[in-house]
Amino acid sequence: MFKYIVKRLLMLIPVIIGVTFIVFFILNLSPGDPAAIILGDQATAEALEMKREELGLNDPLLVRYADYMVGLAQGDLGLSYRNSISVWDQVVDRLPNTALLAACGILVALVIGIPIGIISARKQYSLLDNVSMVVALVGVSMPNFWSGLLLVLIFAVNLGWLPSQGMGSGFGPLVLSLILPSLTLGMNSAAMVARMTRSSMLEVIRQDYISTARAKGVSERVVTFQHMLRNALIPIITAVGLQFGNLLGGAMLAETVFSWPGLGRLMVENIKSKDIPMVMGCVVVMATMFTLVNLVVDIIYSFVDPRIKSQYKKKGR
Repeated sequence: MFKYIVKRLLMLIPVIIGVTFIVFFILNLSPGDPAAIILGDQATAEALEMKREELGLNDPLLVRYADYMVGLAQGDLGLSYRNSISVWDQVVDRLPNTALLAACGILVALVIGIPIGIISARKQYSLLDNVSMVVALVGVSMPNFWSGLLLVLIFAVNLGWLPSQGMGSGFGPLVLSLILPSLTLGMNSAAMVARMTRSSMLEVIRQDYISTARAKGVSERVVTFQHMLRNALIPIITAVGLQFGNLLGGAMLAETVFSWPGLGRLMVENIKSKDIPMVMGCVVVMATMFTLVNLVVDIIYSFVDPRIKSQYKKKGR
Protein backbone atom coordinates (compact mmCIF):
# COMPACT_ATOMS: atom_id res chain seq x y z
CA MET A 1 0.00 0.00 0.00
CA PHE A 2 2.83 2.38 0.90
CA LYS A 3 4.54 1.84 -2.47
CA TYR A 4 1.23 2.40 -4.23
CA ILE A 5 0.68 5.71 -2.41
CA VAL A 6 4.22 6.88 -3.23
CA LYS A 7 3.68 5.92 -6.87
CA ARG A 8 0.43 7.89 -7.03
CA LEU A 9 2.07 10.91 -5.41
CA LEU A 10 4.88 10.79 -7.97
CA MET A 11 2.22 10.82 -10.69
CA LEU A 12 1.41 14.34 -9.48
CA ILE A 13 4.55 15.57 -11.25
CA PRO A 14 3.44 14.90 -14.86
CA VAL A 15 -0.08 16.07 -13.99
CA ILE A 16 1.19 19.41 -12.69
CA ILE A 17 3.56 19.81 -15.66
CA GLY A 18 0.77 19.12 -18.16
CA VAL A 19 -1.79 21.36 -16.46
CA THR A 20 0.61 24.26 -15.95
CA PHE A 21 1.92 24.02 -19.53
CA ILE A 22 -1.57 24.24 -21.04
CA VAL A 23 -2.88 26.96 -18.73
CA PHE A 24 0.29 29.06 -18.89
CA PHE A 25 0.29 29.17 -22.68
CA ILE A 26 -3.46 29.82 -22.92
CA LEU A 27 -3.18 32.74 -20.48
CA ASN A 28 -0.19 34.26 -22.26
CA LEU A 29 -1.66 33.86 -25.74
CA SER A 30 -5.04 35.28 -24.77
CA PRO A 31 -5.78 38.95 -25.58
CA GLY A 32 -4.80 41.60 -23.08
CA ASP A 33 -1.64 43.13 -21.67
CA PRO A 34 -1.15 42.69 -17.90
CA ALA A 35 0.96 45.85 -17.77
CA ALA A 36 -1.79 47.91 -19.40
CA ILE A 37 -4.42 46.39 -17.08
CA ILE A 38 -2.33 47.23 -14.02
CA LEU A 39 -1.37 50.80 -15.01
CA GLY A 40 -4.63 51.76 -16.72
CA ASP A 41 -5.48 53.46 -19.98
CA GLN A 42 -3.62 56.68 -19.13
CA ALA A 43 -0.21 55.00 -18.83
CA THR A 44 2.53 56.17 -21.17
CA ALA A 45 4.40 53.86 -23.53
CA GLU A 46 7.55 54.24 -21.42
CA ALA A 47 5.70 53.28 -18.24
CA LEU A 48 4.16 50.26 -19.94
CA GLU A 49 7.52 49.11 -21.23
CA MET A 50 9.09 49.47 -17.77
CA LYS A 51 6.25 47.50 -16.21
CA ARG A 52 6.58 44.71 -18.78
CA GLU A 53 10.30 44.54 -18.09
CA GLU A 54 9.64 44.45 -14.34
CA LEU A 55 7.15 41.58 -14.72
CA GLY A 56 9.39 39.69 -17.14
CA LEU A 57 6.84 39.88 -19.94
CA ASN A 58 9.49 40.76 -22.53
CA ASP A 59 11.20 37.39 -22.15
CA PRO A 60 10.37 34.57 -24.61
CA LEU A 61 7.35 32.48 -23.62
CA LEU A 62 9.28 29.25 -23.11
CA VAL A 63 11.85 31.05 -20.96
CA ARG A 64 9.09 32.48 -18.76
CA TYR A 65 7.49 29.06 -18.42
CA ALA A 66 10.83 27.47 -17.51
CA ASP A 67 11.45 30.19 -14.89
CA TYR A 68 7.98 29.59 -13.45
CA MET A 69 8.53 25.82 -13.22
CA VAL A 70 11.92 26.31 -11.53
CA GLY A 71 10.24 28.49 -8.91
CA LEU A 72 7.38 26.01 -8.54
CA ALA A 73 9.84 23.16 -7.97
CA GLN A 74 11.23 25.22 -5.09
CA GLY A 75 7.77 25.82 -3.64
CA ASP A 76 7.54 29.39 -4.93
CA LEU A 77 4.27 30.31 -6.67
CA GLY A 78 5.53 33.83 -7.40
CA LEU A 79 4.09 37.26 -6.68
CA SER A 80 0.78 38.68 -7.81
CA TYR A 81 1.00 41.16 -10.68
CA ARG A 82 -1.65 43.38 -9.13
CA ASN A 83 -0.41 43.87 -5.57
CA SER A 84 3.02 42.11 -5.42
CA ILE A 85 1.74 39.91 -2.59
CA SER A 86 2.84 36.27 -2.36
CA VAL A 87 0.51 34.03 -4.37
CA TRP A 88 1.02 31.23 -1.86
CA ASP A 89 -0.22 33.39 1.04
CA GLN A 90 -3.39 34.39 -0.81
CA VAL A 91 -4.11 30.84 -2.01
CA VAL A 92 -3.61 29.37 1.47
CA ASP A 93 -5.90 32.07 2.89
CA ARG A 94 -8.74 31.19 0.47
CA LEU A 95 -8.32 27.41 0.20
CA PRO A 96 -9.99 26.52 3.56
CA ASN A 97 -13.10 28.46 2.52
CA THR A 98 -13.39 26.49 -0.72
CA ALA A 99 -12.70 23.19 1.07
CA LEU A 100 -15.41 23.99 3.64
CA LEU A 101 -17.93 24.84 0.94
CA ALA A 102 -17.08 21.71 -1.08
CA ALA A 103 -17.33 19.51 2.04
CA CYS A 104 -20.76 20.94 2.87
CA GLY A 105 -21.83 20.50 -0.75
CA ILE A 106 -20.80 16.82 -0.80
CA LEU A 107 -22.52 16.31 2.57
CA VAL A 108 -25.74 17.61 1.04
CA ALA A 109 -25.22 15.27 -1.91
CA LEU A 110 -24.76 12.25 0.38
CA VAL A 111 -27.70 13.06 2.64
CA ILE A 112 -30.04 13.51 -0.33
CA GLY A 113 -28.57 11.23 -3.01
CA ILE A 114 -27.88 7.95 -1.20
CA PRO A 115 -31.32 7.54 0.47
CA ILE A 116 -33.09 8.41 -2.80
CA GLY A 117 -30.92 5.94 -4.71
CA ILE A 118 -31.60 3.16 -2.18
CA ILE A 119 -35.35 3.74 -2.15
CA SER A 120 -35.50 3.93 -5.95
CA ALA A 121 -33.61 0.64 -6.28
CA ARG A 122 -35.79 -1.09 -3.71
CA LYS A 123 -38.94 0.13 -5.47
CA GLN A 124 -37.80 -0.15 -9.08
CA TYR A 125 -40.28 1.10 -11.72
CA SER A 126 -42.64 2.44 -9.05
CA LEU A 127 -44.05 5.96 -9.16
CA LEU A 128 -41.51 7.02 -6.52
CA ASP A 129 -38.66 5.59 -8.61
CA ASN A 130 -39.79 7.37 -11.77
CA VAL A 131 -40.31 10.70 -10.00
CA SER A 132 -36.91 10.44 -8.26
CA MET A 133 -35.06 9.74 -11.49
CA VAL A 134 -36.83 12.61 -13.29
CA VAL A 135 -35.87 14.96 -10.45
CA ALA A 136 -32.30 13.60 -10.57
CA LEU A 137 -32.16 14.22 -14.32
CA VAL A 138 -33.33 17.80 -13.78
CA GLY A 139 -30.71 18.23 -11.05
CA VAL A 140 -27.91 16.98 -13.30
CA SER A 141 -29.02 19.28 -16.13
CA MET A 142 -29.37 22.40 -13.99
CA PRO A 143 -26.34 24.77 -14.09
CA ASN A 144 -24.99 25.84 -10.69
CA PHE A 145 -25.24 29.55 -11.42
CA TRP A 146 -28.92 29.23 -12.40
CA SER A 147 -29.94 27.14 -9.39
CA GLY A 148 -27.95 29.48 -7.14
CA LEU A 149 -29.76 32.55 -8.43
CA LEU A 150 -33.09 30.72 -8.07
CA LEU A 151 -32.35 29.86 -4.44
CA VAL A 152 -31.31 33.45 -3.75
CA LEU A 153 -34.55 34.73 -5.27
CA ILE A 154 -36.70 32.39 -3.18
CA PHE A 155 -34.98 32.19 0.20
CA ALA A 156 -33.08 35.49 0.37
CA VAL A 157 -35.10 38.00 -1.66
CA ASN A 158 -38.71 36.79 -1.35
CA LEU A 159 -38.68 35.03 2.04
CA GLY A 160 -35.70 36.79 3.62
CA TRP A 161 -34.72 33.71 5.61
CA LEU A 162 -31.08 33.40 4.57
CA PRO A 163 -28.22 35.71 3.58
CA SER A 164 -27.58 35.91 -0.13
CA GLN A 165 -23.90 36.86 -0.15
CA GLY A 166 -20.71 36.70 1.83
CA MET A 167 -19.27 34.44 4.50
CA GLY A 168 -20.58 35.00 8.01
CA SER A 169 -18.26 35.36 10.99
CA GLY A 170 -19.09 33.27 14.04
CA PHE A 171 -20.71 29.85 14.11
CA GLY A 172 -24.35 30.90 13.64
CA PRO A 173 -23.83 33.41 10.82
CA LEU A 174 -21.34 31.03 9.14
CA VAL A 175 -23.86 28.17 9.11
CA LEU A 176 -26.58 30.43 7.69
CA SER A 177 -24.27 31.76 4.97
CA LEU A 178 -23.29 28.20 4.04
CA ILE A 179 -26.82 26.89 3.42
CA LEU A 180 -27.57 28.40 0.01
CA PRO A 181 -24.15 27.83 -1.65
CA SER A 182 -23.99 24.30 -0.19
CA LEU A 183 -27.43 23.50 -1.60
CA THR A 184 -26.41 24.98 -4.94
CA LEU A 185 -23.35 22.74 -5.17
CA GLY A 186 -24.97 19.74 -3.50
CA MET A 187 -28.10 19.47 -5.63
CA ASN A 188 -26.22 18.73 -8.81
CA SER A 189 -23.95 16.21 -7.08
CA ALA A 190 -26.91 14.66 -5.23
CA ALA A 191 -28.53 13.84 -8.57
CA MET A 192 -25.35 12.09 -9.75
CA VAL A 193 -24.98 10.17 -6.47
CA ALA A 194 -28.65 9.13 -6.52
CA ARG A 195 -28.39 7.73 -10.04
CA MET A 196 -25.14 5.91 -9.28
CA THR A 197 -26.52 4.49 -6.01
CA ARG A 198 -29.63 3.21 -7.78
CA SER A 199 -27.62 1.56 -10.56
CA SER A 200 -25.17 -0.08 -8.14
CA MET A 201 -27.94 -1.30 -5.85
CA LEU A 202 -29.85 -2.80 -8.77
CA GLU A 203 -26.78 -4.82 -9.74
CA VAL A 204 -26.36 -6.15 -6.20
CA ILE A 205 -30.04 -6.72 -5.45
CA ARG A 206 -30.24 -9.58 -7.98
CA GLN A 207 -27.28 -11.51 -6.57
CA ASP A 208 -27.77 -14.98 -5.06
CA TYR A 209 -26.36 -14.04 -1.67
CA ILE A 210 -29.16 -11.48 -1.22
CA SER A 211 -31.76 -14.20 -1.76
CA THR A 212 -29.83 -16.47 0.63
CA ALA A 213 -29.77 -13.78 3.32
CA ARG A 214 -33.50 -13.29 3.01
CA ALA A 215 -34.12 -17.05 3.09
CA LYS A 216 -32.19 -17.21 6.38
CA GLY A 217 -34.64 -14.72 7.87
CA VAL A 218 -32.31 -11.72 7.98
CA SER A 219 -34.28 -8.49 8.39
CA GLU A 220 -34.72 -6.24 5.34
CA ARG A 221 -32.88 -3.43 7.12
CA VAL A 222 -29.79 -5.60 7.62
CA VAL A 223 -30.04 -6.95 4.05
CA THR A 224 -30.27 -3.44 2.65
CA PHE A 225 -27.44 -1.79 4.56
CA GLN A 226 -25.01 -4.63 5.33
CA HIS A 227 -25.40 -6.76 2.23
CA MET A 228 -26.72 -4.55 -0.57
CA LEU A 229 -25.28 -1.12 0.19
CA ARG A 230 -21.87 -2.30 1.36
CA ASN A 231 -21.33 -4.37 -1.78
CA ALA A 232 -22.56 -1.50 -3.95
CA LEU A 233 -20.27 1.07 -2.34
CA ILE A 234 -17.31 0.95 -4.77
CA PRO A 235 -19.05 2.78 -7.67
CA ILE A 236 -20.73 5.11 -5.19
CA ILE A 237 -17.40 6.03 -3.56
CA THR A 238 -15.97 6.65 -7.03
CA ALA A 239 -18.85 8.97 -7.90
CA VAL A 240 -18.59 10.82 -4.56
CA GLY A 241 -14.81 11.22 -4.91
CA LEU A 242 -15.10 12.61 -8.42
CA GLN A 243 -17.90 14.92 -7.38
CA PHE A 244 -15.88 16.22 -4.41
CA GLY A 245 -12.93 16.87 -6.70
CA ASN A 246 -15.23 18.66 -9.13
CA LEU A 247 -16.65 20.76 -6.32
CA LEU A 248 -13.16 21.83 -5.24
CA GLY A 249 -12.34 22.92 -8.77
CA GLY A 250 -15.77 23.92 -9.98
CA ALA A 251 -17.05 25.93 -7.05
CA MET A 252 -16.04 29.15 -8.78
CA LEU A 253 -19.54 29.76 -10.22
CA ALA A 254 -21.24 29.29 -6.85
CA GLU A 255 -18.55 31.36 -5.14
CA THR A 256 -19.09 34.15 -7.66
CA VAL A 257 -22.90 34.07 -7.30
CA PHE A 258 -22.75 34.12 -3.50
CA SER A 259 -19.61 36.31 -3.18
CA TRP A 260 -17.95 33.51 -1.24
CA PRO A 261 -14.27 34.29 -0.52
CA GLY A 262 -12.90 31.06 -1.94
CA LEU A 263 -10.25 29.91 -4.35
CA GLY A 264 -12.58 29.77 -7.34
CA ARG A 265 -13.68 33.37 -6.92
CA LEU A 266 -10.06 34.43 -6.47
CA MET A 267 -9.18 32.78 -9.77
CA VAL A 268 -12.11 34.41 -11.62
CA GLU A 269 -11.15 37.85 -10.31
CA ASN A 270 -7.56 37.43 -11.47
CA ILE A 271 -8.46 35.99 -14.86
CA LYS A 272 -10.19 39.31 -15.56
CA SER A 273 -7.03 41.24 -14.70
CA LYS A 274 -4.80 38.61 -16.36
CA ASP A 275 -2.80 38.12 -13.19
CA ILE A 276 -0.97 35.05 -14.51
CA PRO A 277 0.94 34.04 -11.32
CA MET A 278 -2.26 34.15 -9.25
CA VAL A 279 -4.29 32.13 -11.77
CA MET A 280 -1.46 29.61 -12.12
CA GLY A 281 -1.22 29.26 -8.34
CA CYS A 282 -4.96 28.53 -8.09
CA VAL A 283 -4.74 25.98 -10.92
CA VAL A 284 -1.76 24.18 -9.38
CA VAL A 285 -3.46 23.90 -5.98
CA MET A 286 -6.75 22.73 -7.52
CA ALA A 287 -5.02 20.10 -9.65
CA THR A 288 -3.09 18.86 -6.63
CA MET A 289 -6.22 18.68 -4.49
CA PHE A 290 -8.13 16.81 -7.20
CA THR A 291 -5.35 14.22 -7.50
CA LEU A 292 -5.11 13.80 -3.72
CA VAL A 293 -8.87 13.30 -3.47
CA ASN A 294 -8.66 10.52 -6.05
CA LEU A 295 -5.82 8.94 -4.06
CA VAL A 296 -7.90 9.04 -0.86
CA VAL A 297 -10.78 7.39 -2.76
CA ASP A 298 -8.48 4.56 -3.86
CA ILE A 299 -7.32 4.04 -0.28
CA ILE A 300 -10.92 3.95 0.97
CA TYR A 301 -11.59 1.16 -1.53
CA SER A 302 -9.23 -1.12 0.40
CA PHE A 303 -11.22 -0.64 3.60
CA VAL A 304 -14.57 -1.23 1.91
CA ASP A 305 -13.47 -4.27 -0.12
CA PRO A 306 -10.70 -6.47 1.39
CA ARG A 307 -10.06 -8.01 -2.06
CA ILE A 308 -8.68 -4.67 -3.28
CA LYS A 309 -6.37 -4.44 -0.25
CA SER A 310 -4.97 -7.90 -1.05
CA GLN A 311 -4.25 -6.71 -4.61
CA TYR A 312 -2.23 -3.79 -3.24
CA LYS A 313 -0.21 -6.23 -1.11
CA LYS A 314 0.50 -8.44 -4.11
CA LYS A 315 1.70 -5.46 -6.15
CA GLY A 316 3.98 -4.41 -3.31
CA ARG A 317 5.84 -7.74 -3.33
